[in-house]
Amino acid sequence: MFSGGGTLGPVVPLLAIAEIYRKHNPGAKFAWVGTKTGPEKFLIDQYDIPFYTITSGKLRRYFSFRNFFDGFKLIWGFLESLVLLWQEKPDLLITAGGFTSVPLHWAGFFLGIPEWVHQQDFQVGLANKMMAFPAKKITTALRDCVSFFPENKTEWIGNPVRDLSVTSLSEAYAKLGLPPSSTVIFALGGGTGSSSINKLILEALPSWPKDWHIIHLVGRERPSELQVKAANVFSNYHVYQFFTTEMKYAYAVASVVIARAGFATITELASLGKAAILLPMADTHQDVNAKLLADNKAAIILNEKTDNGLKLAHIVKELIAYPEVREYLGKSLYKILPPAPPEKILSIIEDLTYE
Repeated sequence: MFSGGGTLGPVVPLLAIAEIYRKHNPGAKFAWVGTKTGPEKFLIDQYDIPFYTITSGKLRRYFSFRNFFDGFKLIWGFLESLVLLWQEKPDLLITAGGFTSVPLHWAGFFLGIPEWVHQQDFQVGLANKMMAFPAKKITTALRDCVSFFPENKTEWIGNPVRDLSVTSLSEAYAKLGLPPSSTVIFALGGGTGSSSINKLILEALPSWPKDWHIIHLVGRERPSELQVKAANVFSNYHVYQFFTTEMKYAYAVASVVIARAGFATITELASLGKAAILLPMADTHQDVNAKLLADNKAAIILNEKTDNGLKLAHIVKELIAYPEVREYLGKSLYKILPPAPPEKILSIIEDLTYE
């Protein structure tokens, strides 16, 4: 049983784990516990995984009256989790963070179900700290994060990555309806979209050559009227709300990817060795992720508070003009964030479920 949601950040690596284990054990059954309003259910449905929701609150590290009410939500979520776990009887609970997982994992601990907690971001979230005690196994995407958890049950493995391979580039261009071998810029803002990226793309669009093609995921929860109008003016501008299986084709044809600095997206870009321009969500863990990449010259980082579309347009033009720079960025990103080996993922699951 996997858990997590609200955004796709804690969802994507878990889907990679499901994908890897399903190849090894086609008879394995999965279930998912997510949020009631997040974007994850739409994606998880594509994997034919039953989806459940429980009540969950969020504890804040600062004073807020909402902490009082959310504390009661967590207690109610714990009781709901006990019922769900009793009905489903999972052999293993796996999460990559998020407060939806907290009551579920504490209920699992109460029932003696083994648990695996995976830490993605460089900055450890409160939810993962709360689940570290009941967890039997903790893994991290970054080597430096191992020291934040108990040494006897923590291991650095990298981040699990979905299979994003395509048969051929010509197939990928055809799937997206694009001219073969054309220059493609791919912009996305995570599962919920990004108003900042959406704004910058519209500002940059007139400055880019008309023979470039721009694929833009605006997000299912973001207004897209301006983007749709722009697509009617610029024939090379392609607007989508959400991708599922199409994501691997967009990655494959992209020369440059413009994205947020969420760890799930960064890891996928790293596994493919893609040159990335990242716009971290200000004053969040994404700033910490972005600084790590900037310090290692593995991505170009923009500031959503001060930078504009004209600067973005210029940077993209420079990257397209110098393929050796794109190659350097992609290799540097892969070096920092190598994907978790599938055999390690299988080993962890086998150890936890058959001990």
